[in-house]
This record gives sequence, structure tokens and C-alpha cells, in this order.
Amino acid sequence: MELHRIKFSKSWTCFFLALGVSVLSFSCSSDNKTETSNSANTTANTNTSAPAGVVSEKGVGPVDEVDPGAGIDQALAEKGQAIFEAKCSACHKFDQRYVGPALEGVTERRHPAWIMNMIMNPEEMTKKDPVAKKLLAEYMTQMVFQDVSRDETRAILEYFRQVDSRN
Repeated sequence: MELHRIKFSKSWTCFFLALGVSVLSFSCSSDNKTETSNSANTTANTNTSAPAGVVSEKGVGPVDEVDPGAGIDQALAEKGQAIFEAKCSACHKFDQRYVGPALEGVTERRHPAWIMNMIMNPEEMTKKDPVAKKLLAEYMTQMVFQDVSRDETRAILEYFRQVDSRN
């Protein structure tokens, strides 16, 4: 009996690998009681430094505080755009759902520290942060660690702020 080997392109192999990791991560997540109680605590905790309507949850990771300032730093935003296009655009678009969520308005929905922690620490965020857990459950794909520094992450945040300021 002859067995046929199916050959997948590199992109399909990556897709199936990511799908398997997502399913495994989702099935190994904590019980619903913990998630529900964490969500209730997150909603009640607000922070005056966050944009209006944003929960103060800063996520899990190395960033506790970030002060992006009032204006947009154009040079930093340009650097962030280059990093985003090289490392993030394969999975994220601003105006549409793709592999990951649409990013338009992310700086209005999330605290700056949460955004930076999600970029720098995606695996731990999806295990411990209630919002990141929900995103993983919805998109069924674990965000990949891209090995960006804190400075590069700050530049990406500035790029997000620039895009959101235009809309």
C-alpha cells in the first residue's frame, strides 16, 4: 500500500502550528470561576491616567507605567511604523479583522501599559490577563512573541497613537 505525503507550504505549516498552539493554550487555561472574578475586579478598577472609558488594567509584564504625553512624536511614530510593518502586519491590520484583531482605536480601548505588555509579553498575558484571554478565545491564535525591546514597543505604541489620532 502506497502512502501519499501531503506537502504544505511554509505559510500553511505555520498556520497549522499556530492553530494547534492556540487550541492547546485555550484548553489549558484556568477555570471559568477565576476568569469571572478577575473580570469583575478589572471592571471596577479605574485609573485617571488612562484615556476616557479605558479600564485601568495594565496587563501582565514589565511595563507598569507609560506616559505617552499629549502630542504625537512623529519620529518615534515613524520608527514604530517600520517595526510594525516588519513584525506585526502579517497578523494585524487597522481597519479589519485578520489573523488578530483590528487595531483601529486600540489606544482608546486599552491602557498604554496594557498595549506594551501585550506586545512584549503575549504568552503570559493570554494566560493571566482577562482581556487577553478573551481575545485568544475569540481569535483562536496565540500572539507570537516578536522579541521587541521596550523602546521598540514604545515606538509601536506611538505609531498606534498616530493612526488613532487621524481617525
